[in-house]
Amino acid sequence: MSVCRFPRLVFALLFLLACITGCATGPTPGGLTPMSIARVESLIVRMTVEEKVGQLSLYAPAGIDIVANPQAARQSQEQQLADIRAGRVTGLFNNAGLEGKRRAQQAAVNESRLGIPLLFGADVIHGFRTVFPVPLAEAASWEPALAERTAHASAVEATADGFRWTFAPMVDIARDARWGRGVEGAGEDVYLGRQFAAARVRGFQGKDLGRADAMLATPKHFAGYGAAEGGLDYNTVDLSERTLREVYLPPFRSAIDAGALSIMSAFNEIGGIPSNANRNLLTGVLRGEWGFQGFVVSDYTADEELIAHGFAADGREAAKRAFLAGTDVSMQSGLYMQHLPGLVASGEVPMSRLDDAVRRVLRIKLRLGLFDQPFRGLEDAASPRFDSSAHQALARDAAGRSIVMLRNDGDVLPLSKSGQRIALIGPFAGASDLFGPWMVFPGQASPAGIEEAIRNSLASPELLTVVRGSDVDAPIAGGIDAAVAAAREADVVVLSIGENEQMSGEARSRSDIEIPRAQQELADAVAATGKPVVVLLRNGRALALRGAVRNARAILVTWFLGSQTGPAIADVLFGDVNPSGRLPVSFPQTPGQVPYYYSHKRTGRPQLADAPATFYKARYLDASNDALFPFGHGLGYARVRYQGLELSSPGRMAWDGTLTVRARITNTGKREAEEVVQLYIGNRAASVTRPVRELKSFRKVRVPAGQTMAVEFTLSRADLMFIGQDLQPTVEPGNFDLWVGPSAVGGLKTSFRLAPE
Repeated sequence: MSVCRFPRLVFALLFLLACITGCATGPTPGGLTPMSIARVESLIVRMTVEEKVGQLSLYAPAGIDIVANPQAARQSQEQQLADIRAGRVTGLFNNAGLEGKRRAQQAAVNESRLGIPLLFGADVIHGFRTVFPVPLAEAASWEPALAERTAHASAVEATADGFRWTFAPMVDIARDARWGRGVEGAGEDVYLGRQFAAARVRGFQGKDLGRADAMLATPKHFAGYGAAEGGLDYNTVDLSERTLREVYLPPFRSAIDAGALSIMSAFNEIGGIPSNANRNLLTGVLRGEWGFQGFVVSDYTADEELIAHGFAADGREAAKRAFLAGTDVSMQSGLYMQHLPGLVASGEVPMSRLDDAVRRVLRIKLRLGLFDQPFRGLEDAASPRFDSSAHQALARDAAGRSIVMLRNDGDVLPLSKSGQRIALIGPFAGASDLFGPWMVFPGQASPAGIEEAIRNSLASPELLTVVRGSDVDAPIAGGIDAAVAAAREADVVVLSIGENEQMSGEARSRSDIEIPRAQQELADAVAATGKPVVVLLRNGRALALRGAVRNARAILVTWFLGSQTGPAIADVLFGDVNPSGRLPVSFPQTPGQVPYYYSHKRTGRPQLADAPATFYKARYLDASNDALFPFGHGLGYARVRYQGLELSSPGRMAWDGTLTVRARITNTGKREAEEVVQLYIGNRAASVTRPVRELKSFRKVRVPAGQTMAVEFTLSRADLMFIGQDLQPTVEPGNFDLWVGPSAVGGLKTSFRLAPE
C-alpha cells in the first residue's frame, strides 16, 4: 500500500498525533497549531527525496544578472521553471518585479505535484523603494527604535513587490575599519550591536509573520565574519572561543530572542573550520545551547567554497560536510540537489537529518502564510501599496539623526541662510553616491543632492558657488585652481569629500582608510586660503583624517544617507535640525592603529592616558593610543554639562540586588539639546582579564535650554557577567569602576564593589 495514495488518511492520523502531542507538551514548535504541524508532516511523508532536497535549494532567478548575484545564471528561465514544477526549488532571490514571481509561483503551486509555494528573498539591507541611511549610519543615531521603524518601512515596500524574506540584518561586530562590510552593521560595540540587531528583526518581522507586510529576517553572518584578518573580506578568522562568545555571538542571540527564524552562515573559517560546515556553531551553539527553531541558509555558494578552502575534496564532500554541520538551505551552488539524494541513499546522510531540515523550512513557509495565500503580494498594483511620502519623511528624519558632528570650533555652524557666501567644493557636492552600497533594485526616486538642498535653503541662490575641484580618486585639470578661487570669494567653505559607493560594502576592503590623495590635496589647498572650512565626510567606515581635513573648523560625518541625503544635511548645516548622532565606531589617528576599538585590554604594561609616554609600554613611537574621535563621541548645537553622579548604595552592589546610577545633565546652551548619556563599567581584576571599559547602557534624552535633567540607570549582577575560564558566563565579587559621560573617554567616574551576601 502506497502512503502517497491515501494523503487524507495520513493527514488525519498525523493531525490526531499532533493534537495529542500538543495537548501533552504545551505550546507547539515555532508557534504553529497542531493542524499546521500535521500539515507539514503530511507533506514530508509524501515527498520524494528529491522533492525534500528541493525545499533546501535556493537560487537566483535564471537569466537575470544583477550586482548582488555575481555569478552568471546557470539556467535558462524555462529550465528553472521546469525545476520548480518538479519540486526542485524552494525559492528565488533578488528577482525584482511581480511578473516573474507570479509565473514562478504559478509553476510551484498549480503545476507541481505537491503545490508547495516558493519563498522569495532579497537583499533588503537599508531600504527598497525608499532608501534609508546605511545601517552603520543609522547606528550612529543610537536609536534602536528608529532602526525598527525603517526596517518596517523597508518590509512594507519589499512585500509590495512580492518579497517575504530579507537577508538582513547584518549583526557582525566590526572592529577593523578596513573591512568593507562594516557599513552593513552597527559598529564595534557588543551592547549597541545587540540593541540594533533585535530592533531590526522586530522591524522586518513585526509581531506576526503571517501579516502581508512582514518579512522573515536573517541575521548574518554566523559567525565571526567581522574579525577577518587584515580587514580583508572573505579572509581567515582566528580567534579564541572566549572572544567569539563574548564579542561576536551576542548580537545573534539577541536577534534570535527577538524572533528571527532564519540565520545565514558566514564565508569565513574560524580556527581552520569554515563557518558553513562548523557543527559546533551551527548545531552545538545555535540549536543545542540556544534552542534555535528556524533554518540556516548558506551565503552565496558558500558550501561550494568549502573546496577552495581546502576543507572538502569535491562537491559531494562539500555538500555532505555543510549539511551534516547544520546548514539547512544551500544558496545558488546547486550542490545539495546534485549530491544529497545519493548521500541519503548511501546512508551517509540520515533521512532524519533531511526531514528535520525540510520540516524547518515548511513550518516557516506556513507561518508566513504562503500555503494559504501563495499569491499575496504578487497581485498587479496600479498604485504603490504604501505611503511613499510618509516613508520619504521617515528617511529624512533618519538621515538627520544619523549625522555626527565631530567638531564645531568657534561655532562656525550652523550656517546662515542669508548674508553668508558659501563655496560648496568637492566631488560629492552634487547628487552622486548618495544611496550607498546594497541598493540592487530599480525604481527609487531620484535623491536630492547637497547642492540642490543648500540652494533651496538659502535666501538667495546667488549666495552659493559650486566647484567640484577633483574627482574621487583623481585630480581634475584646473580643479584646484577653481576651488581656491571660489573659496577666496566665499565667507565659508563647505567641503564635501570622502568615499564613493564603490569603496564600502562587500568585497570593498581598503588597505588605506584615509581620504583619497586627490581629495586631500584639494582640501589642503582650499584650507590654505584661511577661510573657515566645514567638512562633510561621505563614508561607510571610520576614517583616519589628516591635514586640512583633520584640522577643519567643523566636521560632520554624513555617511551614505539615502534618498533624503541633501535635505537632511542642509537641515543640520543651517540649524533646522540639531545634530544628535554619536559615533558607533572609533576614528583612529592613523591607519596603522587599526583594528582599533575602545574596549581594548590593558596589557601588562599599559600606557596610561594621563601618564607621560615612556619606553617599554604598550604604545607606538609615532602616535598615542588615543582615538582621534572616540566611540560614542558627537556634538550638538547646545553644550551640556555632566554633574552629580550618585549611586543608590554608595560603593557597594549587593550580590542579588541592583544598583541605581543617577547623574544630572544640564543644558548650558540657548536651544534644546539631545544628548546620548552613556554608562560604562570596568572590572578592575577578575579571573579573566577584562576590557578597560564596556558600554552597559545608554539613554538619549532631550534637555530644554537652560534646564537640568536627571538620568537614571539600573545595574544588576547580570550586567557584570563575562565568559569565565570554563567558557561559561560567570560573575565574581570584586571592584568596578563606573563612568557616566558623553563618550567612551572621560565622563563622571565613581566605583563600587560587588559583594557576596
